[in-house]
Amino acid sequence: METVFSLFERYGIFAMILIIFLEYACFPISSELVLPFSGAVARAENVSFFLLLPLSVLAGLLGTGLCYLLGRLGGDAVLTKLTHRFPKTQKAIDSSRAKFTKYGAGAVCIGRVIPLCRTYIAFVAGAVGQSPSVYFPYSFLGITIWNSALLSLGYFLQGNWGAVSGYYARYKQYLLPVLMVIIVLFFLHKRTKRL
Repeated sequence: METVFSLFERYGIFAMILIIFLEYACFPISSELVLPFSGAVARAENVSFFLLLPLSVLAGLLGTGLCYLLGRLGGDAVLTKLTHRFPKTQKAIDSSRAKFTKYGAGAVCIGRVIPLCRTYIAFVAGAVGQSPSVYFPYSFLGITIWNSALLSLGYFLQGNWGAVSGYYARYKQYLLPVLMVIIVLFFLHKRTKRL
């Protein structure tokens, strides 16, 4: 992770966007670290949050779009190959499938804030043949919510970065479920409004 941080320092916003793209494209980079750190670096470099957020969402959509496309073109064979090559992915892929079965299209959005699920939901959505016209709007919503929360955490608390990362490490098991409940309540509210 140290090399990621040195890239941020050397190349600024371009490195941030590339690393966010790679994280959403399922490279082993933690968004829980990258996004808040991006927000902190952006603030230190006087990069507007309103420039960083849309660029990060675009990078996320491109990264997740790549995984979705691989799943779409390869179907279940891609998921099978992933689990054979990387046996530790089995639990995450099973979690993504379960969420997808339970929540349907909304799983793409909700899955963005569930640590195991968020990495592989794009492959699952592609493999089951979810329409791009459904996948990308739900991804956009989930990525925007997730990136907004984590970028703003780093952006607005940049001066206290050490304290924030310590609190996050200690309380993340509580923060992530609370964020998920907020998203679910948002969807329920929208759904009841339509009825």
